[in-house]
Amino acid sequence: MINVTILIPVYNEEATILQLLERVFAVSVEDFTLEVIVIEDGSSDRTLELLESRPDLYSRLIKRPQNGGKGAAVIDGLNEATGDYILFQDADLEYDPGEYHKLFFPITRFEADVVIGSRFIAPEFTRVSYFWHKFGNRVLTFVFNILNNTTFTDIYSCYLVYRRDLVDPGSLKAMGWDQHAEILSTAVQKGNAFYEVPVSYHGRGYEEGKKIRAQHGIGVILTILRKRLTR
Repeated sequence: MINVTILIPVYNEEATILQLLERVFAVSVEDFTLEVIVIEDGSSDRTLELLESRPDLYSRLIKRPQNGGKGAAVIDGLNEATGDYILFQDADLEYDPGEYHKLFFPITRFEADVVIGSRFIAPEFTRVSYFWHKFGNRVLTFVFNILNNTTFTDIYSCYLVYRRDLVDPGSLKAMGWDQHAEILSTAVQKGNAFYEVPVSYHGRGYEEGKKIRAQHGIGVILTILRKRLTR
């Protein structure tokens, strides 16, 4: 059996957290077991209360006393993870846990080190998103591919799966939006077999809580460059 640790950082997600966890709990993929770690990042709404009311829906709950940002929450989760692989899951229902089987297939079939769920390679459906968000993602993906000699189509998909032993949480320096790029860069530098699979996407708008801004892209490019120069 292959054990996958699913890390779910949450902050003020009372509207969706239980629905998301119920979807994860319903997942069953042959030859895989799931360790679900929820990191509650000091929410000011009822997120923690709801999580504590349903301990049956996760393996472990990490409670941070105050909000430290997604990067710090991810580090806490990685330090507690025991799975063979790490899978990131946001709590906002933009990505469907019902598609985990797609992400796991390259692991069993090809012994993949890294798998990305791409929104841009013929998914079943994708909500039409902001032009500049998609353009920015394409630019970041292009820069990443040039510097790492890869051909990914969607490096900033939430659905990133990688072999846990490839990335030491203690070595990570980024704590912002660029942390995702640092983790992927490290896994690619140390791994050999990389795959993408199509996934569906139902993105939020700004009015629904979307937090990504253009300035985040600059930090991502600098982090990708730093990882390339220090490999």
